[in-house]
Amino acid sequence: MGNSVLKLKKSDSAVPLLTLLLSAGIFLFAGSPYFAGGKGDRVKVYVSGKEYADFPLNEERDIIISGHAGLNNRLIIKNGEADIVDADCPDKLCVHQKSISKDKETIVCLPNRVVIEIEGRTEGAVDAVSR
Repeated sequence: MGNSVLKLKKSDSAVPLLTLLLSAGIFLFAGSPYFAGGKGDRVKVYVSGKEYADFPLNEERDIIISGHAGLNNRLIIKNGEADIVDADCPDKLCVHQKSISKDKETIVCLPNRVVIEIEGRTEGAVDAVSR
């Protein structure tokens, strides 16, 4: 057994390059948080899968949400963002999630069965493209 040298051709670098480009494309177009939906304008609150409340994102509020089995979450809407700042759940993962402001972003508290979701423009709203 002698020393064998592996020689690469120029075409061999095409596979890693195509893989990198495909990965970048998936990242950009499959819902990356950096390219998430537009700015939201409503905060929808769901408890146990049912709509609990609906608030405008541009009005400051401090809300106590009564979740499953009487456990509470504290939601603050401020500066166009919604954030869970306190919860009665044991793990408090919802408290550690970042605040949300873009269409379709969510904060979930599984033990309390609470979901906070941002919704974008309402149907029929006029935007900069409409005439």
